[in-house]
Amino acid sequence: MEILTLLLDGFATAFAPINLVLVIAGVSIGLFIGAMPGLGSVNGVAILLPMTFLVPPTSAIIFLAAIYYGAMYGGAISSIMLGIPGASTAVATTFDGRPLALGGKADKALIAAAVASFFGGTISIVLFTAFAPPLADIALDFGDPEIFALMLLAFATFVGLGGEDIPKTIFSICIGLVFSAVGLDIMSGEPRLIFFDIVGFMHGINFLVLAIGIYGIGEMLWTIEVNRGQTTMSKAVISVDRIARNLKDLLGAWKTGVMGSVLGFFVGILPAAGATPGSLMAYGVAKLTSREPEQFGHGHIAGVVAPEAANNAASTGSMLPMLTIGIPGSPTTAILLGGMVIWGLVPGPMLFVEETEFVWGLIASLYAANLFAVLINILCIPVFLWMLRMPFTILAPLIFVLSLVGGFAPTQDMHDVWLMLIFGIGGYLLRKLDYPVAPAVLAIVLGPIAEPALRQSLLISNGDMTVFLTRPIAGPITAIALVLLFLPLARLIVNRLKRSG
Repeated sequence: MEILTLLLDGFATAFAPINLVLVIAGVSIGLFIGAMPGLGSVNGVAILLPMTFLVPPTSAIIFLAAIYYGAMYGGAISSIMLGIPGASTAVATTFDGRPLALGGKADKALIAAAVASFFGGTISIVLFTAFAPPLADIALDFGDPEIFALMLLAFATFVGLGGEDIPKTIFSICIGLVFSAVGLDIMSGEPRLIFFDIVGFMHGINFLVLAIGIYGIGEMLWTIEVNRGQTTMSKAVISVDRIARNLKDLLGAWKTGVMGSVLGFFVGILPAAGATPGSLMAYGVAKLTSREPEQFGHGHIAGVVAPEAANNAASTGSMLPMLTIGIPGSPTTAILLGGMVIWGLVPGPMLFVEETEFVWGLIASLYAANLFAVLINILCIPVFLWMLRMPFTILAPLIFVLSLVGGFAPTQDMHDVWLMLIFGIGGYLLRKLDYPVAPAVLAIVLGPIAEPALRQSLLISNGDMTVFLTRPIAGPITAIALVLLFLPLARLIVNRLKRSG
């Protein structure tokens, strides 16, 4: 009953005129960002983060969350119409969405993607509302050892569950931790890692500069390189009659939608997992449980419903650990977490106690964002199809200018602009060399939280490292983190034994 009261208060915040306008604007921008190949929610949120300094913190996060939500919807549009995923989260949608479009059923695939996204979003928001308060209550018992154990778990999940090249992932995390330590020591006040004695490094490396550099400029350079060729867009006939018929055909796929929603939500909760593996797993389960698995990959409607329900559910799920325990569940929520820290909102269990209006306003705004996203998506499909014809040669300079303005606006320091350009080139080279950039972004966000927690814990225990293993909550979390860290090594040994056997 208390949750319902808090949620109603949240709706009062979410439906305040400024917040409602920002939800609608955020969803619309997010749909465009998701639909344009090479952008995606991470890049969009990073580029537009500085623009939110004009509004209160609650309104700013509501706006950015709406962009995230809209981008999850929009990613399916280019996947279906061009065969190019708008973001990695929409990769699985191309498997059956593109064949449907090539078979003259583009409208059916687009409507299925929009409705499945709404279905996944609705179920995940209800689960989010139910799970957030109890998880926050448990997290209230966390001290410095528990916080550090959680930070260790966040990094360990990238190593154990990330799926990328393990040495490259570890290198990416270490680079992020180094950048997070630049500036003045948090305890002694002594300067450290002041590269080439440049004064600009004294205030540390602004998270915003890193995020815009990597996800704005770096991704733009990468997209220019990989999308040199011309791609043909399929035709879609959109009418009220066809929309009604397609909605009726979707009724048979409701079980797939439920499966994708629940699976996506719980995969999204896991740090380092996010919407991409959630959507791929949902597609695999849908094919495995289907009566006609041979149709998958050739234009099966369930092959669109499952990943789209999952990636929207996962985007909501990834916000749960971000708010309750301060660990982002995806690269985009890592950007949101950085934004919260900039605005003085400390993520974690105390957020539910000290910033009730913000937390429940954000949760309530997700309901509104989900509703407006599906309505705008279906009504504006012709507009998004027209925008997909915009040459990237026009879009790329716009992104570049937005990135430069966004990097300069917060500090008005040219040092940060040059640094952002360097990070952009560095981010492009990391992609070129197949290094994951998400672990580095996570590390620069969590580094300033993990370091003081580690040092305070060691001060409490007089330097005894077993404090992370002997405490009732920190112990199991640390144990799981260590298992994940050594999981790749165990896999390697098992594989070698199998080969030798």
